[in-house]
Amino acid sequence: MRPLISVITPVYKAENIVDELVKQIVASVSTITDNFEILLVCDGSPDASWGKIVQNCRLYPQAKGIKLSKNFGQEYAIMAGLNESKGEWVVVMDCDLQDNPNEIPNLYAKSQEGFEVVFGQRVQRKDSLWKKMQAHMFYALYNYLTNTKQDANIGNFGIFHRKVIESMLAMNDSVRCFTTMITWVGFNKTTIPVVHEKRYEGQSSYSFGKLLNLSQDIIVSFSNKPLSLMVKFGFLLSICSFLVGIYYLVQYLLGITDVSGYTSLIISLWLIAGLLIMFMGVLGIYLSKIFDNTKQRPRYIIQEKINFDDVEHQL
Repeated sequence: MRPLISVITPVYKAENIVDELVKQIVASVSTITDNFEILLVCDGSPDASWGKIVQNCRLYPQAKGIKLSKNFGQEYAIMAGLNESKGEWVVVMDCDLQDNPNEIPNLYAKSQEGFEVVFGQRVQRKDSLWKKMQAHMFYALYNYLTNTKQDANIGNFGIFHRKVIESMLAMNDSVRCFTTMITWVGFNKTTIPVVHEKRYEGQSSYSFGKLLNLSQDIIVSFSNKPLSLMVKFGFLLSICSFLVGIYYLVQYLLGITDVSGYTSLIISLWLIAGLLIMFMGVLGIYLSKIFDNTKQRPRYIIQEKINFDDVEHQL
């Protein structure tokens, strides 16, 4: 029988968190139904997180473990969990317990009012000032480049109907961003305020460099506006080169500039530079789409699964 709820959480450097994480999820979801599953996706964690997942799969029949062959990144770990989940409703949350499992019944209750997507809007984020600034800067830039309105206080935490998840998984984008893709597919959406807790232990594994690379990938994948801005800049530069050319041509005709070839050289350099940037921008729009779709690499590789009906390794 299909589970009513699937809870998916990517696990990375959380060996001392997994026990408490599973305990709290079981206690919370059990108030809704006994028919649920917890998918713990070990994203190539270098510590003993996988061992802890195995232990919890022995203790709780609802727990299922997925071990990826290496660290593919949080978004791809979520995707692995989504593909393996069976629940009619799917909850996605981080493993650090900043997403409070006690909010799951509230998310589910809101979904029963006729919403297929319910995001948790974090109230009084318990992140550092620097991390909050990073989030707001990223979303301000992202909203501008994609012409959308994404709330910096909304992350992956939420509950989603199976048809929403299936629609999102059908997208063949080479770069995955769960929140953005869920927003793109549509359906009835809403948000509810949720308590945002302090990290249970340790620090975030996202360094500034990783966040910068992730931001770059997401923006390039979900927006053509940077390339469009290049085209506009090239066009503007061409106009400027034309005006500068007229200026130097007038100087030449008035006898102010008497260096042979200087006028034609200036006009040519500015005009060619502007045209090249404009043409590269137009060509880049098409090449970026072709390049993304020609690489048919798997998004992730599963090394091992535990407590799944379709594999031999059961506990």
